[in-house]
Amino acid sequence: MQILLQSFTKILIPGIKVTIPLTLASFALGFAIALFLALVQVARVPVLSKFARIYIWIFRGTPLLVQLFIIFFGLPSVGIILDAFPSAVIAFGMNLGAYNAEVLRSAIQAVPVGQSEAAALIGMSYPQTMIHIVLPQAFPIAFPPLFNSLIGLVKDTSLASSITVIELFTTAQQIAARTFEPFALYCEAAVIYLMICTLLTWLQAWLEKKMVWRTPEDQLTG
Repeated sequence: MQILLQSFTKILIPGIKVTIPLTLASFALGFAIALFLALVQVARVPVLSKFARIYIWIFRGTPLLVQLFIIFFGLPSVGIILDAFPSAVIAFGMNLGAYNAEVLRSAIQAVPVGQSEAAALIGMSYPQTMIHIVLPQAFPIAFPPLFNSLIGLVKDTSLASSITVIELFTTAQQIAARTFEPFALYCEAAVIYLMICTLLTWLQAWLEKKMVWRTPEDQLTG
């Protein structure tokens, strides 16, 4: 018990200083990639839509750990050297972008096509239609699975320990190696991950309630 009390703060601090920023930065990059891939597929841009399908195929079909190793350990062999933290952000972001691209694409396609046609009839361009008509309706549809991927990403960041990022799980490993108490320390790390994910789950539920009134159907009926 004494070991757990002494190590709790030591494990929690890297979780706040490294794991959470790593999660947020990776998610932001992944969302940007996903939005781009989704839009070029929906618009059926000749070359880019094909690139998007290949990108999604590769990153969904290969392990995230392998992608981390390619970026951190593999790229230096071709002259590209990145620190551990940005390597992890790039790997997590590119991987997440492939999965969330399909979430956003399906959400965009769930918006009735008649609304895009009506926007075109009144002279709105494709970008204007997407920004002002389609995306505001698609986002509430995509929000739950997108937020679920954020929660999943919190746990996936533990893989960054394999490329020397000193995050929550790495710290637990280091303390376990010194104290020879791996079971207790890894369980404590699991509890901290659970705490973070539980807070995010509560935040998701609160945000979903706040977003309900903003959907087009509720605006029309309310």
